[in-house]
Amino acid sequence: MKVKEVANFHKSPKSELKTTIEFERTHGRDLKFVNIIKELDQNLFAMYNHNSYKFDVDIKVDHIDTVVLASIKNITIGGGCFKALDANTAEVKRLFVNPYFRGLGVASGILDEIEAWAKELNFGRLMLETGELQEQAIKLFERHGFLVTDSFGPYIGVAGSVCMAKRI
Repeated sequence: MKVKEVANFHKSPKSELKTTIEFERTHGRDLKFVNIIKELDQNLFAMYNHNSYKFDVDIKVDHIDTVVLASIKNITIGGGCFKALDANTAEVKRLFVNPYFRGLGVASGILDEIEAWAKELNFGRLMLETGELQEQAIKLFERHGFLVTDSFGPYIGVAGSVCMAKRI
């Protein structure tokens, strides 16, 4: 199932390019998602070029069947996924947008699609983990109603980890 959203991209002061961002539901073995995760890992490695923060201790997502991809004209520009923690709670994982396309609402669109899908599957709460250096991500999650919460699961005791939750 694809959901379309129109976004305006301003490439120069003299021109405006109007294009469509498509959001697609898929799975963790989708090569487009695998490639987005490689971009994410490179981005996080550059940000956390030391060992005091493990940027995702629960990193494997190839088994997850609830993946959302964002693309423009068949070029994948971002993605994210979620997995069940228990019967009522799902964890948002590996949300990433290529830096060139940030600030255009792509991450919000992915997060909205994840939330809608989680609701369809009868989850009542979303949780996530991010790093304290990822200020843009924290602000995004706050805008979407997430609040900082106690660390959970594999993130308990991880220095630099920020856990957040939201009722849906």
